[in-house]
Amino acid sequence: MTEEPADDPFHDCELDPDAILGTRTFEDVLFTDDTETPINVLTGETPAHSRATVDEAKGFASSIDTDTPQIALPASVETQIETQSKPYTAAAFFHFKATGSLELHRAYHAAYESDVFAVDHETDYESGNLTISVCRSTRSP
Repeated sequence: MTEEPADDPFHDCELDPDAILGTRTFEDVLFTDDTETPINVLTGETPAHSRATVDEAKGFASSIDTDTPQIALPASVETQIETQSKPYTAAAFFHFKATGSLELHRAYHAAYESDVFAVDHETDYESGNLTISVCRSTRSP
C-alpha cells in the first residue's frame, strides 16, 4: 500500500494543477440586478423577500465569517418560493455552482489552501462574471 504525500494538496482531486493554472472566466454565475425572481401571479409583483440589490447581496457574502472569500450567487426561483428566501446565497468563490463542476471546485479549493499556488478572483456583478486566476506561487512553503 502506498502512502499519499501529506503535503500534496491535490491528492483527493480528480484534476491535476495544470487543469486550473492560468485565468478562467465563468460567465453569468454571480447574482446581478437581472437575477430571476418570482412574480406573484395574483398581484404581478415580486414578493418582498425576493427583492434585493447587488450591494445587499455583496454585503451579505462579505459578512460570512470565514477565511475563504465569499461571493453572491443567485438562488433559484424555486428556492426563493419554497423557503421565502432572498434571491441570492453566499458561497466560496470556487463553489461548484460558480465553476460548473465538483472537480473544478475541489481543484481550486486545493490550490487556494496550498502555499504552492497563488489564487485570485475577480467578481463583476454587473455582468455576472467571475474570473479565477491560478499561478505557481513565488513564496516558498
